[in-house]
Amino acid sequence: MSTPFYVSPQQAMADRAEYARKGIARGRSVVVLQYNDGVVFVAENPSRALHKVSEIYDRIAFAAVGKYNEFENLRIGGVRYADLRGYTYDRDDVTARGLANVYAQTLGTIFSSAGEKPYEVELIVAEVGAAPEDDQIYRLPHDGSIVDEHGSVAVGGNADQISSYLDQRHRDGMTLSEALKLAVESLARDTNGSERTLTAEQLEVAVLDRKRPQQRKFKRLLGRQLQRLLDEGSGSDESSEGSEGSEEE
Repeated sequence: MSTPFYVSPQQAMADRAEYARKGIARGRSVVVLQYNDGVVFVAENPSRALHKVSEIYDRIAFAAVGKYNEFENLRIGGVRYADLRGYTYDRDDVTARGLANVYAQTLGTIFSSAGEKPYEVELIVAEVGAAPEDDQIYRLPHDGSIVDEHGSVAVGGNADQISSYLDQRHRDGMTLSEALKLAVESLARDTNGSERTLTAEQLEVAVLDRKRPQQRKFKRLLGRQLQRLLDEGSGSDESSEGSEGSEEE
């Protein structure tokens, strides 16, 4: 009778974490930024059928990278949780913090279970408040931990490099076009430092707009509206450069 191979719990958990991280890193990144009127979500996603960014409830949205079938199951579970809580209690009782706690419990249980593989997903849950200081952004890695983010956050792909780029350039009070331009610039940077050109057709963009008169603050930016915002963000820099040049002359 052969002796079963022993693996320490620490090594087993480290192997599971490495497995999940490699799966997440293969996906294209998602960037979430605060701007003066809300929160904008930008993902490199040429697919028109499979969404990385979705609405959960009135003021809450969800973004994810990794295996689509796994984070889609989590999204559906989050919508059911929000609908049930809002119906049972009050719509204001549905919060991003509560939803993040539910996701953390689910991901943590799956990650620590020896009977199934860990989910290869990383999530962002965001809620827009009445003022910028009331906005909430939570990042949930594969192991179910919760990270409270402020200003900007990136997940998937080369998230570390993108986050560093955003931290240096993001500022409070940015307009939507400025935040969108910064997000696209960060996603267009490759790991070797070179830059690509991302078109509107390659992007999935949505906002939680606090100024929307509707109770539901989530809105997708598509087609001409998205292209106009991209052009507006690029044009602002060109006009500022031109004005600087005229002053020197």
